[in-house]
Amino acid sequence: MLKVYPDYYGEFTCIADKCRHNCCIGWEIDIDLNTYGFYRSQGGEFARRFAENIRHGDTPCFIPDENERCPFLNGKNLCDIITEFGEEHLCEICRQHPRFHNEFTDRTESGLGLACEECARIIILRQEPMMLINSETSPCEEISLRDDIIKLLQNRDLTVAERFSGALYTLNTEPAKVTLLSFARFLFSLERLSTEWDRLLAFFISNCKEEENPEFARHMSSRMTEYENFAVYLIYRHFACNKSSCRQVAKFAELMYRFLYCAAKLIFEKTGDFTRENQVELMRLFSSEIEYSDENLRIILDSI
Repeated sequence: MLKVYPDYYGEFTCIADKCRHNCCIGWEIDIDLNTYGFYRSQGGEFARRFAENIRHGDTPCFIPDENERCPFLNGKNLCDIITEFGEEHLCEICRQHPRFHNEFTDRTESGLGLACEECARIIILRQEPMMLINSETSPCEEISLRDDIIKLLQNRDLTVAERFSGALYTLNTEPAKVTLLSFARFLFSLERLSTEWDRLLAFFISNCKEEENPEFARHMSSRMTEYENFAVYLIYRHFACNKSSCRQVAKFAELMYRFLYCAAKLIFEKTGDFTRENQVELMRLFSSEIEYSDENLRIILDSI
């Protein structure tokens, strides 16, 4: 079966205890049955910890502690299961995250997820246009259309806004007809996971103005590849597999670009700076709150 993936796919290495947003904190972690059987077969101290810290049932999962930490995440933010048994004995979701795999009848499309801060650095801060490996033989009309949209979004002779206009025109649709202020209020009505997202939305709502800021535009003039990379990531990941139409996914990408660009502008106006690490964190936060919530993503796609 054909395997498709971005050219940066092999660059990811977990930064472990250096990560500021550990994926073993704040998430419910299910355990696949093969790994569950291996854990149950162990004895000694691990067997005791396993019995006390696993919720058993049709879909076993780790029971987080009072700080929402995985019970096998130690005080150094390292995994005791890796230390004890090796990475090959992690449950499937821990082995794969932050990678994703979209399965189709003729191919598997893989990538890195933006909710991981190190993946966000790899995806957003790269300078060269993303290339898909082994993507040239797909017969699916929808995928050929996606490749055309990606090429439009990577046309650096145009502004990012102009590229999105061309992409939406190609899809015979228009941008979502919503103000950024009303959209921020709408986002506040959805499920929210972190206080950082709450603070960002509240800050956005209190300070929102959609007018261009020439000083911020100059500040970002050499960094628009960050928004190109963001747009291409969303189109690659969601265009072919989302149950909503391709038009809605493109409109979603364009709307999120405008929202995050405006958020960056507001941060710049408040602090006098907006760094590349600020961008990584902003886009990572969006991904974990919106893109990694099936419910939030569905609600937004249905509304635009």
